[in-house]
Amino acid sequence: MSIEVQDLTKLYGKQKAIDAISFSTQPGKVTGFLGPNGAGKSTTMKILTGFIPQTSGTATVCGFDVVTQSQEVKRSVGYLPETNPQYLEMYVKESLAFIAEIHKLHNPAKRIAEVIEQTGLGPEQHKKIGQLSKGYRQRVGLAQAIIHDPQVLILDEPTSGLDPNQLVGIRQLIRELGQTKTIILSTHIMQEVDAVCDDVIIINQGTIVASDSLQGIKDGHKGKTMEQIFISLTSSSV
Repeated sequence: MSIEVQDLTKLYGKQKAIDAISFSTQPGKVTGFLGPNGAGKSTTMKILTGFIPQTSGTATVCGFDVVTQSQEVKRSVGYLPETNPQYLEMYVKESLAFIAEIHKLHNPAKRIAEVIEQTGLGPEQHKKIGQLSKGYRQRVGLAQAIIHDPQVLILDEPTSGLDPNQLVGIRQLIRELGQTKTIILSTHIMQEVDAVCDDVIIINQGTIVASDSLQGIKDGHKGKTMEQIFISLTSSSV
């Protein structure tokens, strides 16, 4: 398994952001990580990427413990947070060179060219990030996340705010990346789940309420769309 989570809990004071959740993911699959706002999705992702520590429980990424082996975890993971922080005054290639330097890549120019091609940034590569559309900024974020060729990608709402044409391009890229990597994808767009996900985990009020293959989830709720399934499992938070 690429990711193993066991009884993971995070407290903020007396509030439980996540409450003893357990799940695992496999290589070559895209796992949709779904839930209402405040359900615990981003908290879980931040723990898996080493940004914040858990209160209790364990989590490993590619066999590395997120607390005791955090540097190995960060080398194994590409992370696109929901806010997608970027230096808007940097040029696209300049920003990728900056990230490549952080990862100490041996042949950065070659790798930068590869990810520009892979993410479709070629036409925009000589522009400043601040001049790009939101769709292309998301592509830059993905390029930064994959430049060190990580085994695991954790993407927090990567298509939020994109127009339909941009959605198609980013979803296709995620599917292509998911053929060789483990991807955890957070989204509120149920059509996106149908389009890109192999497995689905639904979290509500800090606990997992469903975890199965996409087809298994649908088979267990015959006649319902993913949107209807999501609402039925998380309606207590509405």
